[in-house]
Amino acid sequence: MRPHHIHPLPSPAINCRGQLLSLATPVVMGIINITADSFFEGSRMHVLHEVVAKAGQHLAEGAAILDLGAQSTRPGATIVGPEEEISRLLPAIHAILHHYPQAIISIDTWYADVAEKAIHAGAAIINDISAGDLDPAMIPTAGRLQVPYIAMHMQGKPATMQSNPQYEDVVQEVLDYLVKKLAACREAGVKDFIADPGFGFGKTLEHNYALMKDLHLFYDILGVPVLTGISRKSMLYKLLHITPEEALNGTTVLNTIALQQGTHILRVHDVKAAMEAIRITEKVKGN
Repeated sequence: MRPHHIHPLPSPAINCRGQLLSLATPVVMGIINITADSFFEGSRMHVLHEVVAKAGQHLAEGAAILDLGAQSTRPGATIVGPEEEISRLLPAIHAILHHYPQAIISIDTWYADVAEKAIHAGAAIINDISAGDLDPAMIPTAGRLQVPYIAMHMQGKPATMQSNPQYEDVVQEVLDYLVKKLAACREAGVKDFIADPGFGFGKTLEHNYALMKDLHLFYDILGVPVLTGISRKSMLYKLLHITPEEALNGTTVLNTIALQQGTHILRVHDVKAAMEAIRITEKVKGN
């Protein structure tokens, strides 16, 4: 039996460019993919007015954070270099902040150079699927920039991560990995560390559900906010024998389970449904 904290942990909050974002009540991160080949077609954005419209929709539906990505991380996707990422992301950041100056933007990248330029352009959070493994400059950069840093566990690299993922004990191994990353980030000066177990990144269907079953342990043991990203992923549509387009209902079910397990941030394509799940689970808790 893994340990639980005897005393409840303090309600977390993160500092986003001077805006303190409380996570005492879970929040929603709305996905905006500025890519040509993201796995879910409904989230792909090609031109700036579409990006701004999607940002406006997410914010109107209750998103606290907008997560901008210019790299598809689906298995087998073509890798985009940092220059291309920057050329896609910076105009999008400027356009969103021109229309919505208070928007909190996170940048989904594993390149330290992209993260730095995006933060200087007005983004507030770094969301790194490799937790610094794909660019050793990333964690020191996050520490120097003094921004919240989302570290995700991934076994292998995006192109090959789903080939044959193996673990002795997936929950223990992902926890151990994130414990080490938390220590490295603290040493680099990162104050706001957010843990992401990395659903679907180098995990089988069984690994993903084992992580969901014990998701509460990540906050219990790490003592930092936890992000859950399962929106329309294969752990849903393969189990249910449907397409990503048909996976909103399953996403809501799994998001609700994640909320019951104490997650702080839901990263989703469909903000309205996630906000409804939060309102209902908070009501049940008596909040």
